[in-house]
Amino acid sequence: MDWHDDYKRKLMSAEEAVRLVRSGDRVAIGLLSDPLTLMEALAARLGEVRDVEIMQTTPLVDPGWYDPAFAESFRFRVDGFLDMYNRPIVHERRADFVPSIFSTYWKPVREGRPGVRPADVFMMTVSPPDEHGFCSFGSCIWSKKQHCAAARAVLAEVQPDLIRTYGDNAIHVSRITAFVEGQPQPPTLPKREVPPALKQIAGYVSALVRDGDTFQIGAGLLGGYLATLGPFDDKHDLGYHSENLVPGIVRLVKEGVITGRRKTLHPDKVVATNFGRDPEDTAYIHLNPAFELYEQEYVININTIAAHENMVAINSAAAIDFTGQMASETIGPLMYSGAGGQPDFVFGALMSKGGRSLMMLQSTAQGGKTSRIVPWLEPGTIVTVPRHWADYVVTEYGIASLLGKSVRERANELIGIAHPDFRAELRKEAQRLFWP
Repeated sequence: MDWHDDYKRKLMSAEEAVRLVRSGDRVAIGLLSDPLTLMEALAARLGEVRDVEIMQTTPLVDPGWYDPAFAESFRFRVDGFLDMYNRPIVHERRADFVPSIFSTYWKPVREGRPGVRPADVFMMTVSPPDEHGFCSFGSCIWSKKQHCAAARAVLAEVQPDLIRTYGDNAIHVSRITAFVEGQPQPPTLPKREVPPALKQIAGYVSALVRDGDTFQIGAGLLGGYLATLGPFDDKHDLGYHSENLVPGIVRLVKEGVITGRRKTLHPDKVVATNFGRDPEDTAYIHLNPAFELYEQEYVININTIAAHENMVAINSAAAIDFTGQMASETIGPLMYSGAGGQPDFVFGALMSKGGRSLMMLQSTAQGGKTSRIVPWLEPGTIVTVPRHWADYVVTEYGIASLLGKSVRERANELIGIAHPDFRAELRKEAQRLFWP
């Protein structure tokens, strides 16, 4: 069948498309590309379906189903990390959370591990087909192709404004079960204020990045603004391989700072799994051969990351203890975020020839009332990066080098970059814990 005819046959209303969802189904939704028309149509089936499990990471909108009144029809499964819509339902224990790292995300499904199954239905946004019948996933591919291959039904909301990129960022009409005409994506979230400490942190990060390095910047408030503050501006021939394209990276490409010339894999290319939704950035990336999107299982994979020489992983933590254990997900048992690609990139960078891991954190929390550098993590805190992988730690007060150091040496290094108001107390506690 000609793809044009196939597309017309599959084009239907959102109400028709979501009738492919059955009670008891698991429905996955594409990351950072909410198919709002489909989501609203499915939410409208409240009372008609039961026990439908919605599997979504960082939702951009709430079609209504997070209200407890929807509980008989919809329940939730969260993996990867939390955001403003799914954080409350996790805290209220109305959602199930899946701990995972992206290097092994699909392994239990692919190997048929007991009790693990893929989504029955996958919903996403795509561009209109091109002349060959291929639809683009837009500026974020993440694991959409894997979901499409594994699901019983694939529902695609067509959005004409989605960009096209190089890499592996397209799917043929024949692989999709139903198409619906879509509505524009929700607006991007308003920009948050740059933490004052980040300007000092950026200066120390700059000292640890060398010409020719390939680097990654992780998600979070610190990482989201780092590249805009100049730590890379005086470098030459940098490469970029990361889960996300953060603000400031496109500018560095335009200015010739990021060239990818010395990259081990994908030389001359900026590689990610999500290019974000900044209109100016995505307009520049559209059909620009210098930018390539690949699925997270490849990009955020320890083996892929480690294959880059001089790979620098730059991430942020909420707290670190004297032994080097780093927490980026919880403080105590209360969960604020998820691991994302942090463990993969930290370990991959350590395994890279000439590679390094940089963990950023502001020295204090709660308006300066508490230190983020602590003797021990608070009971119940999830360790995101174990002490065995601790390398460089950066605060606004300097750099601590932990790799290869003893616990005593690590404590001294970390106290040296703690906020001055807490150093005496921290030294006293280190003496009690680690010296006779």
